[in-house]
Amino acid sequence: GVIPPPPVPGFGFSGEQVIAHDELAPATETDGQSGEKTRLQRLFDTPRFRRMWFAMVVSSFGDWVGFVAIVAIADRVGGSSGEAAVALVIGARMIPGFFLGPLGGVAVDRFDRRKVMVCCDVGRGLVIASLIAVHSLAGLFVASLVLEMLTLLWTPAKEASVPALVGKEFLPNANSLSLVAAYGTFPLATITYALLATAARVLNKPLDSLHLSLTQNRLALLFDAVTFLLSALLISGISIPTTYKAKRLEKGKVGALTELREGLAFIRTSPRVRAVITGLSTGLIGGCMVVPLGQKFARTVLHGGQAGYGFLITALGLGVASGVVGLTFLLRHRKYDFQLLFTRCIPCIASLLAVTAAMHNINLAMLFIFFFGFFCGAIYVLGFTILQVEVSEEMRGRTFASLYTLVRFCVLLALIMAPLLSTLFQRLSERLFGDAVVSIAGFELALPGVRLTLWLGAFIIFIAWIGARRALHMDRK
Repeated sequence: GVIPPPPVPGFGFSGEQVIAHDELAPATETDGQSGEKTRLQRLFDTPRFRRMWFAMVVSSFGDWVGFVAIVAIADRVGGSSGEAAVALVIGARMIPGFFLGPLGGVAVDRFDRRKVMVCCDVGRGLVIASLIAVHSLAGLFVASLVLEMLTLLWTPAKEASVPALVGKEFLPNANSLSLVAAYGTFPLATITYALLATAARVLNKPLDSLHLSLTQNRLALLFDAVTFLLSALLISGISIPTTYKAKRLEKGKVGALTELREGLAFIRTSPRVRAVITGLSTGLIGGCMVVPLGQKFARTVLHGGQAGYGFLITALGLGVASGVVGLTFLLRHRKYDFQLLFTRCIPCIASLLAVTAAMHNINLAMLFIFFFGFFCGAIYVLGFTILQVEVSEEMRGRTFASLYTLVRFCVLLALIMAPLLSTLFQRLSERLFGDAVVSIAGFELALPGVRLTLWLGAFIIFIAWIGARRALHMDRK
């Protein structure tokens, strides 16, 4: 057997015991429906994963409530420049990722991941609670920076810990459930935020005699702080096993910059990891162009009116959710090659985006954008599963931190560049074709800037597929 290293005093440098995944032996599947039910039941019957998942649900739920409250506070504090204030606060949630993301991955790989997550949850709870006394835009900006820095540690630590809690064949199911925990709580959070206005009015009646008052936003911040502390309590009771002999003494002697260079070199020289990270992050440049251009596309090209954009976004969201669930059902029958599925989903995404951009009818556009979201949800789960399987545990923190850094950069690039490119292409199309309409074999095709930009996004996704496919092909050789 494997002999664990002796305990070493100090935070995050205690000896770790290697534990096998006995609790999640492969499920016996007699038929499709019962087999899938058994697989999910076996996931939730595992105490470690169950606690981790509930912690994700609780923290994500509270974080969405707190996010809505912070945006509302920023809009109020900004006064006549409320939109700019909101943009500044949201920008503060993205800035740290560009500079501190990889270093956060180093910290995740150096220290005990359970302690990292607990400390981050406690820290986020305290920062959120302190916002009750903040009444300036500068205070909101600084608090948002600190929140994001703690999140940059918590998220890679969580992603790197999941493979230690479940067996490899259960990773797609676990990642699907993680996605549900992260984004499925948003609708419930918005409803909760609305109900907190009524709760604040009810609570203020007995507080009036004490000269105290609660607003909807203050109550939302308190609610968010409590959820972070509850998440920390749940995670603190999880024993996260390891599957390798961690030489923590040697890690202590290696500098953080050295480990950072090791992590970047590993990503650069590993074809599978490079293919997945490149496919996910670069593909987002094309896919995220739908967000800033969707409203204009629905109004001017599809003639869907004011509700057209809402219909498109709803179809996209339902598609993503269906892709996550659909992949779980697909993988219940037999084992699939995750890498093969990953590389086959990327060109489907590119093709569906191109076809959606060519539509003139809102109903057909909704159909194709639904399937676009379907494959986006599937590729998200597949990409994370491949990284969790292929990357050794001592490198997972740096790998996921680098992925999140690139994802943030690509999303921001798409949100900024898409409107600019749309305007540029609109002028170019009008200059070349007069009314931005070209006639092909008697058929007239409008070429507005928004449509050309979405086609460019599809082309970028297609290029990302070629790069990922080539890297995986080289690795198989």
